[in-house]
Amino acid sequence: MRRNILMPALLAAVTAAAGPAAAYDVVAVTDGGTLSGVVKYAGAPPPPVKIEVSKDPEVCAKDGNQKIDLTKSAVVGPGGGLADTVVVVKATKGKKLDVPAQNPVFDQKGCEFHPHVLAFPAGSTIDVLNSDGILHNIHTFSTTNPATNQAQPKFKKTIQIKVEKPEWPIKVQCDAHGWMHGYWLSMDQPYYAVTGADGAFKIDDIPAGDYEVEVWNGVLGKKTEKISIKPKQETKVVWELSPG
Repeated sequence: MRRNILMPALLAAVTAAAGPAAAYDVVAVTDGGTLSGVVKYAGAPPPPVKIEVSKDPEVCAKDGNQKIDLTKSAVVGPGGGLADTVVVVKATKGKKLDVPAQNPVFDQKGCEFHPHVLAFPAGSTIDVLNSDGILHNIHTFSTTNPATNQAQPKFKKTIQIKVEKPEWPIKVQCDAHGWMHGYWLSMDQPYYAVTGADGAFKIDDIPAGDYEVEVWNGVLGKKTEKISIKPKQETKVVWELSPG
């Protein structure tokens, strides 16, 4: 009995000692700098792992009977640039992050998620589209936010899902088509970007100072970099990620 009484008290003490997570403070940014660059695959990337289209080939296999397994293969573009890679400057103050007036869109087209990685401000409502006209399913594996698992038949062109709290990455999959995987990132500050097909990114209006930056890819994992942002100047970087 004594152990049962002491354990909750001990956990409470540890939590109190850790303290609350650092809040993000909104301040006027008049002399902010810019971080830009490219995230690349370190070395020569292996051939992508392919999977067979096993369901609804008349829609899902229009571009061939194979798709890339995006849980095992990073998307590498020209010059080794890594697509779908998230860059997050760990800022505790800066410009305001507003929920967009137009809802972010997460489409199911050709039996793939577009975009594969969707980043948005916490509190946003996501428009999940079904452009394929077949039965899909949107299944999110949230832990901070409520998880959702909804069928999306062809007559339901749009499902709206509100993501209230910051959380990333949130894995998303379609249970009707097992190869369909993607990620959502619900952000609590505005200094983030998702790389394009060439691995390039750009983040503006960062308050001057020294920062840690998290670089994350769904296949290759996470790496921490350090940068210095100078007032009204652009800091250019080339970073690499390698298999874990």
